[in-house]
Amino acid sequence: MTSIVLRGGIIHSPADPFAEAVLVDDGVVTWIGANDTADGLAARADRVVELDGALVAPGFVDAHVHVLEEALARAGLDLDGLGSRAATIDAVAARSRTLRAQDGPLLAHGWDESVWDDARRPTAQELDAATGGAAVYAARADLHCAVVSSRLADLANLRSLPGWREDGFVTGEAHLAARALARTLSPEARDRLVLSALQAAAAQGVVSVHEASAPGIDSREGLASLIALTASDDSGLPLVVGYRGELVRTADEAREIADQIPGLRGLAGDLNVDGSIGARTAALRAPYSDAPGTSGSLSLDADQVRDHVLAVTEAGLQAGFHVIGDLAMDTAVAGLVAAAETSRSAMRRLGHRLEHALMLDDAALQALVPLGVGLSMQPGFDAAWGAPGGLYEARLGERATQMHRLAAIASAGVPTAFGSDAPVTALAPWAAVRGAVFHHTVDQRISARAAFRASTRGGWRLAGMDHTGAGEIRVGAPAHLAVWRAEQVTVQSEASGLSSWSTDARSGTPLLPDLTDPETYPECVMTLRAGRPVYDALG
Repeated sequence: MTSIVLRGGIIHSPADPFAEAVLVDDGVVTWIGANDTADGLAARADRVVELDGALVAPGFVDAHVHVLEEALARAGLDLDGLGSRAATIDAVAARSRTLRAQDGPLLAHGWDESVWDDARRPTAQELDAATGGAAVYAARADLHCAVVSSRLADLANLRSLPGWREDGFVTGEAHLAARALARTLSPEARDRLVLSALQAAAAQGVVSVHEASAPGIDSREGLASLIALTASDDSGLPLVVGYRGELVRTADEAREIADQIPGLRGLAGDLNVDGSIGARTAALRAPYSDAPGTSGSLSLDADQVRDHVLAVTEAGLQAGFHVIGDLAMDTAVAGLVAAAETSRSAMRRLGHRLEHALMLDDAALQALVPLGVGLSMQPGFDAAWGAPGGLYEARLGERATQMHRLAAIASAGVPTAFGSDAPVTALAPWAAVRGAVFHHTVDQRISARAAFRASTRGGWRLAGMDHTGAGEIRVGAPAHLAVWRAEQVTVQSEASGLSSWSTDARSGTPLLPDLTDPETYPECVMTLRAGRPVYDALG
């Protein structure tokens, strides 16, 4: 048996609001209590960690990531935050001057024309001129579209595919083909990149991620490799919970995919009912405010949703879909309700899921509750694009105030987990918590406690893995923990109606850091998965 004592800190545990120390034996929390008792336990422990006032809390679970995409984004050119098209093109030009032939295409990501004064996308012709004709794939911030150079268009045979435009802007099939070519890697390079991305997640206090794999994002073999890489608690990495976004019609098709991906949790994640707000491909009931001629488009209809849910349910897996627009939500709900006519109890047992759910009205909420469907949501989307005058308002007008209805969802009792959709938004869990607490629509804000729970225990629940006690610090629960250095003060505001971060153990509410300042987040100094360090700055 191996044991570790963490003492002299603040333990985020409803089981003991006064706790200052925790004992972990063989990956399980076996005791929580006061320092004086911990002193006696320390003598038999294999390691004693002096917390010096640090906070020990459940580790984060990011409930929607793309590990390979995140890894490539970390290695590629980050265009996020550049204030103009000219600055974006200049950055691509500068990177092209360092590109070697063996490096493959120039990969860039994160441009967002909605924040530029001249809201015109870069073009293939501009990329060609800036790079001397290099192969360039430059993804928009939402990753559902991109601008490519003429050279990359030729290499990927894009010009005959749906979604190709002569200015190099690609969506749909053309975008998937461009992305697939841009992500061609040797196994060695792939392993090196994903390892780095997972280690970076661990340094953010993340103990598990839900991988939303799909054709065009990664292969079945790639997902199987990720699951196997992190399957053991001794892997030294956060756990990857694997989902594959492939449509099926029969249980046999579902089982065939599951056989090829051992450990697969479900055929869910980025199985797209529609696209994105940024690319104007999210399916809306009414046209876009800034493009009256389009309402986006559906990638699946309600019958396909129903058949997929029934097949995956029969195979004993979780089903799920990427849903952004309100018409897409209508379609997903109609398919789920139809499936429930013959398979309600099994659906509830498996806990199917929807990703994003940006435009979820009361009727959809009422339909989802009896089906046991959970939601994987990204508060970082509202933080990035939900401000007055931001992308959502530009695209949707007054409809923007009815997006990311976190308070309504919480009130309805729909199971919810938070994530980042990294690299769409940063894999930064405290930023997600803050995004929910400081939602731009005031009446959709939720308490810090609820936001933190959705970012920790919520992820285990959505994956059907909360029966172990994961996501809580209590005796008998797996020790998936993170240790933080941060201030603990209240952010109660009568004007905003925010709930407080309690600093009073007598209230029975565990302590959490103050996130008032968006530029200052807690510092992770240790992350433990089942009691094994996956990140350790305390050495």
